Amino acid sequence: MCKPTNGVYAASLTPLTSKLEPNISKLIDHVTWLIESGADGVALLGSTGEANSLTLEQRLNIIKKSGISLPQEKIIIGTGCCALQDTIKLTKASIDSGFFSVLVLPPFYYKPQSDESIFRYFSKLISTVNEQKLRIIFYNFPMLSGYNFNTKILKSLKKEFGKIVSGIKDSSSEWLNIIKLVESVPDFKVYAGTETFLLDTLNIGGSGCISASANLTVKECQKVYQAWKSEKPKIAKDAQNKLSILRKILENYPFISELKSLFANKSDSENWGNMLPPFNPLSSKEVRSIENHLKEVGFDLEQFFKKN
Repeated sequence: MCKPTNGVYAASLTPLTSKLEPNISKLIDHVTWLIESGADGVALLGSTGEANSLTLEQRLNIIKKSGISLPQEKIIIGTGCCALQDTIKLTKASIDSGFFSVLVLPPFYYKPQSDESIFRYFSKLISTVNEQKLRIIFYNFPMLSGYNFNTKILKSLKKEFGKIVSGIKDSSSEWLNIIKLVESVPDFKVYAGTETFLLDTLNIGGSGCISASANLTVKECQKVYQAWKSEKPKIAKDAQNKLSILRKILENYPFISELKSLFANKSDSENWGNMLPPFNPLSSKEVRSIENHLKEVGFDLEQFFKKN
């Protein structure tokens, strides 16, 4: 059965045409390249994929065509919407396409959300989809969603729905939050939302990371993971230090604008320069500045794109 695994997941970008329609063939090529470059898996239609700026029909089409072309066991599909029925529809479509692992935001527009309302939302989702193979990874991004999943509600959902309640991507940027999640919720995968916490998360029993910047840093992420798996702590620590420096450089701009602009500057595909509002491409000056900062720490984008 397809279920989330440990390791490094890249949160994929979504290439768009000049008419701002998803370029699905380019997306499939990109996901395939990420896996070939070392990603243990790829998360589609998350924040980095501009999912909440896409229509329901566009998301459904991506899910359907991805199910034909991509390895289901390596893919997590983002299905969270404010509208419960849309989340149900996307989750059912994912299952129909062979994807049983889904990444789900809480309903994020009306605030404040209570624990009771979040429990009701996910209970209704799980009972309506009615599929024991379903594996939900909760998407904890309180800065955007306004809700911070706590261990109490996660344990309640786990008690009620068992293995369906599979894990969490924690994008709170709070290390103590990751510690609490790992220590408090049994049989539960915890992924850091930033590769800065990759090694620390693995060391305390977490599962790895699901990261936007892994679109660029996937090979460096995998060096950390492989050294950790091989029980080579010095190599793992050195690799993590380099990785954290790269991530810090990339945190100076919104990831979608930045990553797409970097890919567009070095790629032969015009699709990478297209992004949905509210995102705008970076200026040439900003792109050069990022490239120079990366080169200063040994990450040469020009060589990176030549090799890939």
